[in-house]
Amino acid sequence: MGTMPRTARYAAHTLLAALALTGCSSSAPPPAAGSASPSADPATPAPPSPVQVCTNLVSYWAKETLLGTKWSGLDWEQKGLSNAQYAIHEDAVAAGRAEERTAGRDKALELIDRFVAQRCAAEGGATTSSENWRPPT
Repeated sequence: MGTMPRTARYAAHTLLAALALTGCSSSAPPPAAGSASPSADPATPAPPSPVQVCTNLVSYWAKETLLGTKWSGLDWEQKGLSNAQYAIHEDAVAAGRAEERTAGRDKALELIDRFVAQRCAAEGGATTSSENWRPPT
């Protein structure tokens, strides 16, 4: 039981050798001199803008807070928010809670998306204030 039969060992060694060779080879030829860089490939998506990152991040956490999910109690640093993004988050949650009382949860979640998108756009992504200290309010 301690060793494999000879044919099984041979097959395993052959398979490992084949995998090693294919893993070390490149299936695509190297780019020709003077050709466009891989980053210019139209199939490569452009990185998101600071406004898109702000909108996605703050909207996600504001909705999680409104819904009261398991991770909604993390602090602003654990959520990856800057100070300015956290201020948008707090305003969005307050607006969402007010909307939820009058129009329901679905409308509150929609409001959060709109509210956050507007504020993040107005503040250019709100990424400038990421220091760890905030003055008391």
